[in-house]
Amino acid sequence: MPRRILIIQGHPDPDPARLCRALAEAYAEGAHKAGHEVARLDLAQMDIPLLRSETAFKEEPPTQEIRRAQEALLAAEHVVVIFPLWLGTLPALVKAFFEQTLRPGFAFATKGKGFPKGRLKGRSVRLVVTMGMPALAYRWLYGAHALKGLSRSLFGFVGLKPVRQTLFGMVASASQQRRQGWLDEMRRLGERAR
Repeated sequence: MPRRILIIQGHPDPDPARLCRALAEAYAEGAHKAGHEVARLDLAQMDIPLLRSETAFKEEPPTQEIRRAQEALLAAEHVVVIFPLWLGTLPALVKAFFEQTLRPGFAFATKGKGFPKGRLKGRSVRLVVTMGMPALAYRWLYGAHALKGLSRSLFGFVGLKPVRQTLFGMVASASQQRRQGWLDEMRRLGERAR
């Protein structure tokens, strides 16, 4: 059954030669081939201001660009977030995007003193992360804490689940054959909207 997919390209570098960009393109190709509807956000092309206070987070209205991103998120049934691992976590641009986009009133509701309620239920997420280290080392030696934080403390908090992860390690030294295997994997995931 066709699904509405939002691909969030989180590589801060707009260079089209980046692996993250090829992975996003492969996913979109597979999704289109299977009849899914695909929308995209390229964070490197967006003006994403940093939030600097609780007041700004809770009370200042988001920019038009962020509002369009929120609309794209609301329209999606499945979200794919692609980014490189920088200093063991997501790039600051990706974090700034989620801080701006997943605001109170949009992503979660607060009523009185109770625990906030996520407002984005019914949407699944796939995190696709590239890194210089072996993916297994990131998972087992370093605990993949950044991805756990994103999955549980951010996406789970606002109701986005399940959150699946695809990690590609040792990207700088990967052979063409290996890279092609990654692109093929992304096409398959796109076809299945997973």
